[in-house]
Amino acid sequence: MKIVTSLSFRGQCREAFEFYAKVLGGTIKAAIPYGDAPPGMPITEEKYKTWLMHCWLDVGDQALMGADMDVGWASNIDKPKNGFDVTLHTGDMAEARRWFDQLSEGGKAGMPFGETFWSPGFGSLIDKFGVPWMVNVVPSADWKPPQG
Repeated sequence: MKIVTSLSFRGQCREAFEFYAKVLGGTIKAAIPYGDAPPGMPITEEKYKTWLMHCWLDVGDQALMGADMDVGWASNIDKPKNGFDVTLHTGDMAEARRWFDQLSEGGKAGMPFGETFWSPGFGSLIDKFGVPWMVNVVPSADWKPPQG
């Protein structure tokens, strides 16, 4: 089984997924705009033709899915994303720091990246597309938490 997070945007899905592919070293496997939908689809307005109805990003053996939605189709799409984080885990401190720094560009750090009682490196942020992220370094067996 694979659990895949699906992210919704308002016209920025392609830009967001190209950014995520660059930061995470992934490959976009699908980016299907509404304009390529079969006849009879209810979404036909010209302004939506380039919006993506389906996007798929492979990152190693993991994936993210995404689509562009508007208020009439997803009633809370115009509100801040809430109640979830896309979470990245790695044993590599430099990789985690790079992910955090790049994903934070144009966004806002919630918890600055640094050592915690559970990890040698952790941080949370909301990226420039409004997506919440957590970046966590999985501690090595010999790591000891800081003494308070």
